[in-house]
Amino acid sequence: MEIENLIRLIETVSASELTGLKYEEDGVKLHLTKKKGQVQVVAAPEISTGMEGAVAAIAAEAPVVTADSAPSGGKLVESPLVGTFYAAPAEDAAPFVAVGDTVKKGQTLAIVEAMKLMNEIESEFDGIVEEILVENGQAVEYGQPLFRIK
Repeated sequence: MEIENLIRLIETVSASELTGLKYEEDGVKLHLTKKKGQVQVVAAPEISTGMEGAVAAIAAEAPVVTADSAPSGGKLVESPLVGTFYAAPAEDAAPFVAVGDTVKKGQTLAIVEAMKLMNEIESEFDGIVEEILVENGQAVEYGQPLFRIK
């Protein structure tokens, strides 16, 4: 599937009343779901080599913690994109933050890798890290809560 066709598919689902769509073609599997009127790619495993630059490969659909199912209290820092969550800058490095750490607005909390790009996740709030809601190396979705800061 070419990038233009993928974009057209996402736009079509966005404009429709569908809440989700699963699509498979030549070993490429896409699962699109609509969240608040926008379509997000939930999983796209088994990407052919011609598609690597077009869509992030997600190894498996991970359990999702939503804002409704997250423990109450504190403010949630959510993933701005679909990708793989990393708590540290390298395998042998210490995590950016741990439960109980005091953080400032703009401080790096983690990295989400998407399409082989490392995207720093920064705190949107000043406070104390009360809970880390995902595991290191876990696939995360757009809007999925990552941290609870009080």
